[in-house]
Amino acid sequence: MTDQAQISLEAVVDEPERGYGVDEALVRACDAAVADGRMEEVESLISGLHVSDLADLLEELVGENRRKLLDHVRDHLDPELLTHMDDVVREDVLEILEPEEVAAVLSELDTDDALDVFEDIPEADQKGVLLQLSPSDRALLEQAMTYPEDSAGRLMQRELVTVPKDWSVGNTIDYLRNRAASLPRDFYEIYAVDEERIPVGTIPLSRLMRNQRDVRIDDIMLTELRSAYVEMDQEEVALMFTQYALVSAPVVNENGQLVGVITADDVVHVIQEEAEEDFLRLGGVQEDDFYEAVFETTRARFSWLLVNLGTAIVASLVISLFDAAIERVVALAVLMPIVASMGGNAGTQTLTVAVRALAMKELTPTNAARIVGKEVIVGGINGILFACLVGLVTWAWFGDAAIGIVIGAAMIVNMLIAGFAGVTIPIVLQKMKVDPAVGSAVILTTITDVVGFMAFLGLAAIVLL
Repeated sequence: MTDQAQISLEAVVDEPERGYGVDEALVRACDAAVADGRMEEVESLISGLHVSDLADLLEELVGENRRKLLDHVRDHLDPELLTHMDDVVREDVLEILEPEEVAAVLSELDTDDALDVFEDIPEADQKGVLLQLSPSDRALLEQAMTYPEDSAGRLMQRELVTVPKDWSVGNTIDYLRNRAASLPRDFYEIYAVDEERIPVGTIPLSRLMRNQRDVRIDDIMLTELRSAYVEMDQEEVALMFTQYALVSAPVVNENGQLVGVITADDVVHVIQEEAEEDFLRLGGVQEDDFYEAVFETTRARFSWLLVNLGTAIVASLVISLFDAAIERVVALAVLMPIVASMGGNAGTQTLTVAVRALAMKELTPTNAARIVGKEVIVGGINGILFACLVGLVTWAWFGDAAIGIVIGAAMIVNMLIAGFAGVTIPIVLQKMKVDPAVGSAVILTTITDVVGFMAFLGLAAIVLL
């Protein structure tokens, strides 16, 4: 080992423990070792890493170095590794692995995780992977793919424990012990079903272990079930878990029969995914493109930038209607951006709260009018406060009280409109079956720019000319 390699390795070993994630020193050391082919050093660096940290490390490496590290670990690949990767990186990794290797990984995962990985396999390669699976695993994946995307059917895992409702605690415990090898890796509740496999209750393991062997299951089971249907949107599932503080929930088909279970760890990922999706869409980004190639990222963002260009042209056309006023009072050109900017920022605050409230089912037809009224009042109050502030600054700046009055009045008008538009735009888009997070920001910006310029320049033309 070279002196430089020894220093880099010692730097990693001596690095204070952070508790989670991979630090920069480890990434640099591993990147250099992989590039130089020092695979023994690589093994020392990654030995003991949690599978999620190893996934992060693979994400940090690029190009040939990522391939080399993957080749180093592929003979003893932990199936969980793929479940912790960013989708784009996982697609790259799946292209490197052979179909039989991917099939081996899928067969070791829970059905929900296996489906999540399988969805990232290019369609042209999916058939080859399916042929490498056992008939039972293949059937489960093929059936899961028939459910709508982002539905409970795609989210659920098929591994669960069910017992007849007329069994005793002793029967259930003996059953669990005798079938230990085929039980799910982790589970917290057992489902009681009737003869038609319809769930009638759930038994937390803690309740099962506290009772005597001769106690019947239907005497101790919890009968208040919150079930998800296979076609229920995953966002609705997440809201159900949040509303009722669920640890798991049964998934039933159109006949009410139990077909799977969704657990809290699955819902955590859904909540993160949905929040990330709304956040990105509010910024005009369709999906997370952090690991995408330059061309793909550019192409994905171009469409929204083109829309923004169109809205900017609309605002410029409004300004052009008052070019005579701007030529005569140069101060108007200096002050115009203030009105539009304040309206846009105020509207964005309202819009963010409204989109979040719609997603959480807090903004409903019952309280919509009250919330709209509240946001308009908030916008008006802030408008008055900032009108006074900006008016005084403008008066002191240009020595003309009339300009201060004009910009103050325009500020009040635009802030009122911003408050109204910020909450009504997402409501209207949702009524039109359009995701409020997708187009709300662009529409709001256009409205606040046009109203801001129109109010300011229109009032200026009336008062100052």
